[in-house]
Amino acid sequence: MNDWSVLGTLSAVPALDRPDLLADLVAHALKLLDPADAALIGVAEIDPTLADTAAFCEAYGSPLDGSANCVVVAGRRGEVTRYAACLVLATTRADVNGLVRKRLDARKASFAPMDDAVAITGMEYGGITPVGLPEDWPVLVDAAVAAAPAVVIGSGVRHSKLALPGALAARLPRAEVIEGLGR
Repeated sequence: MNDWSVLGTLSAVPALDRPDLLADLVAHALKLLDPADAALIGVAEIDPTLADTAAFCEAYGSPLDGSANCVVVAGRRGEVTRYAACLVLATTRADVNGLVRKRLDARKASFAPMDDAVAITGMEYGGITPVGLPEDWPVLVDAAVAAAPAVVIGSGVRHSKLALPGALAARLPRAEVIEGLGR
């Protein structure tokens, strides 16, 4: 039995049963997971105007500390820009100028501009998720996310959310668990 109660008042179904609630890249990435892992991921339809974390949690009774935000960071050194996804609990902020900048071997790191993040990921802003990102990106997961029984994350689109065990977020392709990533 899956525990998707982190979604509050929403009812979830296995994510692969509802590809219409997923960005195409996310649905494809879920199909590539071990079937036992994919079965642990639930999806629930939401009002797309409530996709932002605070509004989502308030509207659906989902705990703020059970939501994980996926932020896209761009690190630059000279003419080279490297990207990473950071997954941190919604009650924290990613240590962009410390841990992430060092991991990307960048002189400067910052949140990627919204238009860039949307264009590069192929996902909707407010729905960006660590599932289905470009293959050359590291997925940096805060240790607190990895330790959470379950977390809510984006689905690649604004009209749904995913729920999965934190330990599974830590096992996603290219995931690296980093202590202190979220502050």
